[in-house]
Amino acid sequence: MQTLELLAPAKNLDCGIAAVDHGADAIYIGASHHGARAAAGNSIEDIRSLCNYAHHFGVSVHATVNTIVYDQEVDEALELVDQLADAGVDALLIQDMGLLSLITDDSPLAMKLRQKRIALHASTQCDTRSAEKVKWLSGLGFDRVVLARELSVEEISAIHDSAPNVELEAFVHGALCVSYSGVCYASQYCFKRSANRGECAQFCRMTFDLIDADNRVVEHNRHLLSLKDMCQIDNLQTLADAGVCAFKIEGRLKDAAYVKNVVSAYSQQLDAIIKKHPERYQRASAGRVDYFFTPDLNKTFNRGYTTYFLHGRQPDIFNFDTPKALGEFVGKVKEIRRDSFNVAGTATFNNGDGLCFITTDHRLEGFRVNRVENNRLYPFKMPANLRPGLALYRNNDVAFEKALHEKTAERRIDVNISFGLAQDGFYMRMRTLQTAFPCEATSNVVFSHQPAKRPQKENIQKQLTRLGDTPYRCMEFKIEGNADNCFVPNSLLSELRRDCVERFDRQWNVAYQASRHSKANNEPTPTNYWQPEYKSFPYLYNIANAEARAFYERNGLSHPAPAFECDNQAAASHPLIMQCRHCIRYALGYCSKRGGQRPTWREPLTLRLGDGRRFRLEFKCNECQMNIYAE
Repeated sequence: MQTLELLAPAKNLDCGIAAVDHGADAIYIGASHHGARAAAGNSIEDIRSLCNYAHHFGVSVHATVNTIVYDQEVDEALELVDQLADAGVDALLIQDMGLLSLITDDSPLAMKLRQKRIALHASTQCDTRSAEKVKWLSGLGFDRVVLARELSVEEISAIHDSAPNVELEAFVHGALCVSYSGVCYASQYCFKRSANRGECAQFCRMTFDLIDADNRVVEHNRHLLSLKDMCQIDNLQTLADAGVCAFKIEGRLKDAAYVKNVVSAYSQQLDAIIKKHPERYQRASAGRVDYFFTPDLNKTFNRGYTTYFLHGRQPDIFNFDTPKALGEFVGKVKEIRRDSFNVAGTATFNNGDGLCFITTDHRLEGFRVNRVENNRLYPFKMPANLRPGLALYRNNDVAFEKALHEKTAERRIDVNISFGLAQDGFYMRMRTLQTAFPCEATSNVVFSHQPAKRPQKENIQKQLTRLGDTPYRCMEFKIEGNADNCFVPNSLLSELRRDCVERFDRQWNVAYQASRHSKANNEPTPTNYWQPEYKSFPYLYNIANAEARAFYERNGLSHPAPAFECDNQAAASHPLIMQCRHCIRYALGYCSKRGGQRPTWREPLTLRLGDGRRFRLEFKCNECQMNIYAE
């Protein structure tokens, strides 16, 4: 049976708890440093608290230690790994091969990680696009590999067929990096903020002019590298069938409202798939979630949605007009008056809603609604560029946001409770038949069997099923052997319940720990040089410390070069700063291989920032890839 894991982001402890409560099977979170979202750091104590809470439901916690590490930071990174292990994390996301070497050797720390069964996951920053790369990473000790977002379902399936014992994790929702993760140096080159250090300045969300070889402007002031957000909610079974076991939601900088809504939507979809195919799939964690709202992905921050390359190259993956959230389409502007306008559509509005539209000159303009009268809206200030016929979007739904700030879900583990006569007293038994974590505990209390003067069943059930703030919920209660004919004081019933719950907690923890395992095969594999560009631009190996350098030398790389962040000469040699599956030529309708018209320009094409800096485009049509070089 295939286990499916919904992996949710946690900006902080509150977001992590929200993710657990709304159906996540796993959480990924960053510590105070060395995470690929530098602005989303957390204390070890908060991570420990999250682990304690999550493990009650069999939910695993993955810690991100997925930056490149400088020489002077190696000891600090190892100390962090040690602290995370003691905090109870279940997995570590790693990019730096030097750090990997130090935690998979024979050191006390490495042995500690193995003893605690802490899994190692190859971060998306490892730039994993092929079966060869997956097998190589598995041979190094990784239990799981996070695949590049750009892969098609056919490519994922081929990887799984080639490496069936390696866990595959795929992004299914959220913001998209236009460059293959781990091979974007634009932010470092332009702003000295390394994406491989969690400090991306979002170069890809900026406006550019597109210039041809004759210095003619093909496109002016457009967001030519800005992609829509990914949404694979309708493709989860397709991904599962292809071999993906973990479905990852992007968003470690998003708030709890985002986590609640998105996790709920995807969790319900996974539950529907499992209900349809109970013989094929099961969830990776335990507990049943009751939802008190209806999730709606269109009402959460998004730039418009795309399935990206899952079903091959698509024409709708980008939004050249804006990198900001559009939200849900709510209709078209119909008639405009001096201080109001009406909307053609079926949406309902509330005072305070945030709306936006794309102007005729491709700019995003937003406003707040002050008053609503049916489909007539009165903005706080009438937008100057609003025109009849323009599409209207809602990027802030006041009523929905208010609902998300209330209690929106409750998660409990269903248990059966039985009560009966013991030789010298009474017993209580708790049992769950959760597929992933079968668990049972029995507690006894000594008390003489005294005939009751009145029926006891109702009171016994009331006292023993009062599980309060525990993670458990009684679904079936049974009295065995006519035990309800005996008198039992409420104090003894309470004592019996507390003891049984404590025993069950301990047994549950044993069951959870037993479920954790490391599957890395550690089989030697040939040295992998990845994509051809690595040979021409050796900084792509991201070697930032002596241990990483030694690692690559052991793996056959004769002249390891330092990472881009460590090489002052790299920026001076027209470096390759991005590798993209997104293609501007195709996006503009000029890909002759795919039925586009012949270009009206002369290549090479160049992107130009507002400050004049230029970036040359290279179209590698044989690989269906676009490379970007700094000029």
